[in-house]
Amino acid sequence: MVNEQQCVIIGIAGASASGKSLIARTICDDLRQDLGTDQIAMITEDCYYKDQSHLSMEERVKTNYDHPNALDHELLCQHLAALRNGESVQVPNYSYVEHTRMQESTQVTPKKVIILEGILLLTDPNLRQHMHASIFMDTPLDICLLRRVRRDVEERGRTMDSVLEQYQRTVRPMFMQFIEPSKQHADIIVPRGGKNRIAIDFLKAKIRQLAS
Repeated sequence: MVNEQQCVIIGIAGASASGKSLIARTICDDLRQDLGTDQIAMITEDCYYKDQSHLSMEERVKTNYDHPNALDHELLCQHLAALRNGESVQVPNYSYVEHTRMQESTQVTPKKVIILEGILLLTDPNLRQHMHASIFMDTPLDICLLRRVRRDVEERGRTMDSVLEQYQRTVRPMFMQFIEPSKQHADIIVPRGGKNRIAIDFLKAKIRQLAS
């Protein structure tokens, strides 16, 4: 069983499509070879978007998903505390098509290392208290926009017009208001996106040190 002292929690934040998921998956895959496949878990902040099943689809679409109020950080903090205490949790599953939580959840068991990734992780002081180290992906916004358009159109079934409208209405303004300022709370700032191999190797070494 993993106790509070053994569970290492790493937070990776940054703009939407800045490379957070890519670098988190790469680190997880690499460390599984060293620490064991059952010793690492990745949790995505998106899973903690609030349930909107009581709202119409028209209302759900209007939600500002780039504002901290759209996320249930309190539940995420509860889950992190439970995992650090050696308890399993049921992480919500979120549908990008229906814009609400799915009925099914995913069980996450205590691990030696937990990697968190999400745009607003560093905006919440209660979340930051759970992290042994925090990372900010410092990727230029124009690169993030190109990646976001491709991802949302190809993987999430959205139109280019809707992606661009949302970017202008909420994504960029909320980045400037909340995400960019949260960079000051990061222990490590990673430039050039999720394929920065030097940064990946450095982060893996640091996580191994924390987990030892």
